[in-house]
Amino acid sequence: MRAIQTRPTGTERTFGADEIIVTKTDPRGVITYANEVFLRVSALTEAEAVGQPHSVIRHPDMPRAVFKLLWDTLAERQEIFAYVKNLAADGAHYWVLAHVTPSFGADGRLVGYHSNRRLPDRSVLTQVSRLYDHLLAVETREAGTKAAVEAGWQALLAELGGQTYDEYVWALTNGAV
Repeated sequence: MRAIQTRPTGTERTFGADEIIVTKTDPRGVITYANEVFLRVSALTEAEAVGQPHSVIRHPDMPRAVFKLLWDTLAERQEIFAYVKNLAADGAHYWVLAHVTPSFGADGRLVGYHSNRRLPDRSVLTQVSRLYDHLLAVETREAGTKAAVEAGWQALLAELGGQTYDEYVWALTNGAV
């Protein structure tokens, strides 16, 4: 497997408004399925993607607090919608509006996660970027990962001003912010 370039190039990649990026993972977040759109946009081959942790596309500009929210929500067996900046294998980045849901077997046991991602409306990305930049700045002032996540989490709650992240996402998505 080729090494994934972890340095962002600053080049933004997009995909069609009518396209959906789809991945499935096991309960640990290891990719078990990736559709053609994901492979093309992430600059990974199927062999490079399947078997890797989904964090293989984590962009360093993404605040840890957002991933805390994502994993906490999924642990409660709930779905989440989130704006996410991802990092492709070639260093390009791409924004998505992700919808992540837990997947359950016939016995009700968690078997993994399913994520659909759509192209977000460009008009919301300025606001999302501002929020994420603020959270990242708060997180980077902390010495350890645990402290950084907690500081970012507290900053996220403060920025949301009493609304939930879901309410924030839907207000942006529906043009109410």
